[in-house]
Amino acid sequence: MINKTNAMRLLDSKGVPYQVFTYDTDFHSAEEVADIIGVPAAEVYKTLVVLREKGKPMLVMVPAPQQLDPKQFAKAIGEKKVWMASQKEAESLTGLQVGGISPLVLLNKGFAIYLDASARTLTSLNISAGQRGVNLRLKVEDLVKVTGCKFVAATSSF
Repeated sequence: MINKTNAMRLLDSKGVPYQVFTYDTDFHSAEEVADIIGVPAAEVYKTLVVLREKGKPMLVMVPAPQQLDPKQFAKAIGEKKVWMASQKEAESLTGLQVGGISPLVLLNKGFAIYLDASARTLTSLNISAGQRGVNLRLKVEDLVKVTGCKFVAATSSF
């Protein structure tokens, strides 16, 4: 059994049910994580740190098999231009390792939080628990309620 992460403590404090999945941290993609924990890749969402010309960085959750479409995402949120943070920038801005970045841990840290519109078709999804090697499965509606994230077309598939 692993120690509770801050994300788990937050969900516990709000009475939100979740499932914990743990795995070896020696992986290279969210798609591999999906395979390891035995869920469809389209139900594992990676949290990306996205930068803009003015204003604070944003967190965008997109399905494992998809890539952020910066032009589409920028248009959807009314920005002129956005781009992905580098691994070093993402870790510096969040204080978390890439692969362990979770919006549940970064609430009240000034990040606008977005969820790709593809999540509307799901009942539940998996996101990082704020630590590499730990994923949480929770209802999409609970994720939206807890984080206040906004649905947005962030990938070219939507």
